Amino acid sequence: MSGPVLVLVGPPTSGKTTVGRAVSARLGLSFRDTDADVEATTGSRVADLFVDAGEARFRELEEAAVARALAEHDGVLALGGGAVLSAASRALLVAHGRAGGAVVWLDVDLATAAKRAGFNRDRPLLAVNPRAMLRTMLAERAPLYAEVATATVATGDRAPEEVVADVLAALPASAGSPAEGQR
Repeated sequence: MSGPVLVLVGPPTSGKTTVGRAVSARLGLSFRDTDADVEATTGSRVADLFVDAGEARFRELEEAAVARALAEHDGVLALGGGAVLSAASRALLVAHGRAGGAVVWLDVDLATAAKRAGFNRDRPLLAVNPRAMLRTMLAERAPLYAEVATATVATGDRAPEEVVADVLAALPASAGSPAEGQR
């Protein structure tokens, strides 16, 4: 299998970056985030891209970033919460899973997601009515996350260490690394 050892998908506030960084450290692998890739490519923050270029343009950039990262990166990869909205990205993720890669859906409940999001201005889709937007987003995207995931880990009201342990347990045996003994 080529590509990332682990791809994390899930809605905003599910813990993809926090968990991804922790898992990558435990496995001795590099961490990559497609939102950061888009920001590096454009020189703009994701929130600013939504305002200045629109969501459609951001989604085009995100789709390209996902394809590039899946082809180039061999560590832990976190995707933006909306990356699964792209049929092309979903197809790549399903193929990655079928080839033996791990795609883990970090699932978060509405109450925890709302608490974590607060009034975070860096989450453009949650700027107006965060709880209502989160409810809709979680419901609409859940089938898409399920479509691409090889495993699902709940993150609501759980310590990051617990989530990391469950994510590590969801990795295929072939995903071992020099740091595997640290599990």
